[in-house]
Amino acid sequence: MSSVILKGVCKKYDSKVVIDDIDLEIKDKEFMVLVGASGCGKSTILRMIAGLEEISGGDIYIGDKKVNDIPPKDRDIAFVFQSYALYPHMTVRENIAFGLKMRKIDKATIEKKVQEAAEILDLTEYLDRKPKQLSGGQRQRVALGRAIVRNPKVFLMDEPLSNLDAKLRVQMRAEIKKLHEKLQTTFIYVTHDQTEALTMGDRIVVLDKGKIQQVAPPEEIYNNPANTFVAGFVGSPQMNFITADIVDGCAEFDGHRVKINGFPAEGKVILGIRPEKMVCEGDVKFSAKVDMYELLGSEKIVYFNIGTSKCSAKLPPDYEIGEKIELSMKEEDIYLFNFDNGKRIK
Repeated sequence: MSSVILKGVCKKYDSKVVIDDIDLEIKDKEFMVLVGASGCGKSTILRMIAGLEEISGGDIYIGDKKVNDIPPKDRDIAFVFQSYALYPHMTVRENIAFGLKMRKIDKATIEKKVQEAAEILDLTEYLDRKPKQLSGGQRQRVALGRAIVRNPKVFLMDEPLSNLDAKLRVQMRAEIKKLHEKLQTTFIYVTHDQTEALTMGDRIVVLDKGKIQQVAPPEEIYNNPANTFVAGFVGSPQMNFITADIVDGCAEFDGHRVKINGFPAEGKVILGIRPEKMVCEGDVKFSAKVDMYELLGSEKIVYFNIGTSKCSAKLPPDYEIGEKIELSMKEEDIYLFNFDNGKRIK
């Protein structure tokens, strides 16, 4: 079993709380992605699981063993860092084998494991090259190879693709997913890139300010966000949020009304709608003026205001700045959030 369980885990630096009493269970052989903005605590969680960071409270289990006081080298994990951390004077073969040599594994076993890792990662022809002779993607694969040969219970990856260009990131995402399927072990992957999270994870943990906001499969995170933070963080461009007043069971904004069932008779609510759901045929029609746009080839992301709310829509590339557009929303596509705490209203 290579499950990872965090129970009431917290981390403080002096009086500053960076991880706030979190509970999380990562299943055996699962690909779990931790995602959030910079400073939300995702890398700190990874480092606490690895034993590189002491916990201030709570318990961490790898398999059925509590590892709070077990040093990193004895936790049976492999850590892949953002920087490749390769030894420049060593060949690819020597870099991959280094950890095994430190453990005094016999030469025949080391060679066998290095060859197996090289085949999995398509590095066989590069084994005698130095890191400076490799591309960024190849170097990252070497770093993965160094982890694979250890045959760990858990792989921990801290933004391993952030140093690569956009095209190579897409390629490496697919390679890491294939690697997970081949190795059939637990992967915990940290990223600030919500596209990486959606395309790679079996489940996603969305973090904000050291707290877990939601844990769910990618489709659930996208289609049923728990609050405005999750809804705004996952999806590109982010969900549109419109503040509305509740009047006689309807949400009113900028002269428009949306029927709401089972909501208090007065107060405020936040309406949310994805940019791709801003359509030309729907229940709630409105006009807007194009403030700016981003061209994406076959479509444009068009930016405009609804009252005081800044919004966007994915539309055909026919619109120009200053042009008036006619849009609408279907009531079934509109999310409702509590105005005071941002929580989703089902």
